[in-house]
Amino acid sequence: MNPPAYSCFVDRDKMDSAIPDLGPKELSCMELPELKQLARQGYWARSYALRGQVYQRLIQDIPCRTVTPDASVYRDIVGKIVGKHSSASLPLPEFVDNTQVPSYCLNSKGEGAVRKILLCISNQFPDVSFCPALPAVVALLLHYSADEAECFEKACRILACKDPSRKLVDQSFLAFESSCMTFGDLVNKYCQAAHQLMVAVSEDVLQVYADWQRWLFGELPLSYFARVFDVFLVEGYKVLYRVALAILKFFHKARAGQPLESDSVKQDIRTFVRDIAKTVSPEKLLEKAFAIRLFSRKEIQLLQMANEKALKQKGITVKQKSVSLSKRQFVHLAVHADNFHSEIVGVKEMRDIWSWVPERFALCQPLLLFSSLQHGYSLTRFYFQCEGREPTVLLIKTTQKEVCGAYLSTDWSERNKFGGKLGFFGTGECFVFRLQPEVQRYEWVVIKHPELTKPASLESTSLESTSLESATVSPSPSHSLSSESSDRLSPFLATRHFNLPSKTESLFMAGGSDCLIIGGGGGQALYIDGDLNRGRTGHCDTFNNQPLCSENFLIAAVEAWGFQDPDIQ
Repeated sequence: MNPPAYSCFVDRDKMDSAIPDLGPKELSCMELPELKQLARQGYWARSYALRGQVYQRLIQDIPCRTVTPDASVYRDIVGKIVGKHSSASLPLPEFVDNTQVPSYCLNSKGEGAVRKILLCISNQFPDVSFCPALPAVVALLLHYSADEAECFEKACRILACKDPSRKLVDQSFLAFESSCMTFGDLVNKYCQAAHQLMVAVSEDVLQVYADWQRWLFGELPLSYFARVFDVFLVEGYKVLYRVALAILKFFHKARAGQPLESDSVKQDIRTFVRDIAKTVSPEKLLEKAFAIRLFSRKEIQLLQMANEKALKQKGITVKQKSVSLSKRQFVHLAVHADNFHSEIVGVKEMRDIWSWVPERFALCQPLLLFSSLQHGYSLTRFYFQCEGREPTVLLIKTTQKEVCGAYLSTDWSERNKFGGKLGFFGTGECFVFRLQPEVQRYEWVVIKHPELTKPASLESTSLESTSLESATVSPSPSHSLSSESSDRLSPFLATRHFNLPSKTESLFMAGGSDCLIIGGGGGQALYIDGDLNRGRTGHCDTFNNQPLCSENFLIAAVEAWGFQDPDIQ
């Protein structure tokens, strides 16, 4: 068998050791369903020539903007931009945010070529303001390019993708930051044990999750990153979330029972990823990644859009870095011991609750809206104090000193649209929990059991149509879009996005004059009477929960908490 024809940028000895080449293969089909399966199986992973052919075809098929720089542009501008500087001494563009160029078995000529290509990309894409993933992408593509100009063209096509539903790489700080928040939300839902560990050992858990792209684009060894990139080119951005979640699961398993220090956990994860070959093979990593039954691409896009909107409302722009990084401190430390007081929970318990809420609201501080000890034992007063606030946290303490509650995604004023009748509303972000005698959270049943549903057709819930809808559950027939709702996103995990077999899996919250109900179908997770005196709890289909406290209980105290921007005093 002839040795593989590596490009002139590759260190042959290092490459032979990192990814042994098993010779050429043929690929007879380039249809998406077959490619998806072959990419996951690693069909072209051990054939240097075939991987290059597949990359060329997949990148060429990316729908790009009309004017996208190509190889000829690179040949025209590279001399002017690089000048007489040696490639090794060239500075990296500001948008890489001090990210180093990964070696990926490149020789010195290859490492210098990456710098030249990045500088030329910076010249042609002035709108790209933050893209720390790009050095790794260019370094990998250089392996499978005949020259620098061809690599430049491939990278440009990835950046110039015009399909709004096919996000490939973050190109602004706002997009990057919201991706970090979205990853934190996914960890919270799909890696709960790892999330609990990160919360326990990290002063600021989002600082840990903000490293997730670095795990993939820089820390992963070449053979692992190339496998991830194979699938990424076929399936898109969602693959990156899957693999990062799998990495965190393996890290948690490997470090279970071992001491972790808050000031070293970020570095510990980076070290684990660099040395991941000691723990798991590329095949096992991808197997774990695709075993995670993640939200649909559309739901993740909605979550990303909601996170971007929350950041924009805090004044964070596409280029702003320093302000956002300092504000991250509020994520974990939003509950301050010196200004937090509750008759039901302490600071530690409230921080536990705050670690469960969506990242876009964890940026906020808790604000007491209602306290039965201050405002009286009246459901009418409860509604009055809570209306206009979204989301809210409900806390209940029983006379037996049990503590339970719920995170409620939707404004209680939505109950009024049912004309005085008891009707359910809310979204799949709602969850119920107990804190005493032991801690347990129960999320929407569909999150852990997606087989109960399949996403509704994109025709009826496309991002273009839903981005202007009111952020409530399915509107009544008389409801129409107004100027007041035109700036609101369709909510993440709204039930209308799913084909559910029955309504019992989507009975989140309901309120009438004589009772308040959380969760329904086969029972109620929480029922509270109109005098805020008695309640009951049991299993319900919506959350698939166990009773949150004694099944029939007397109430000692009720509180409702809202979310206040830390800048608002």
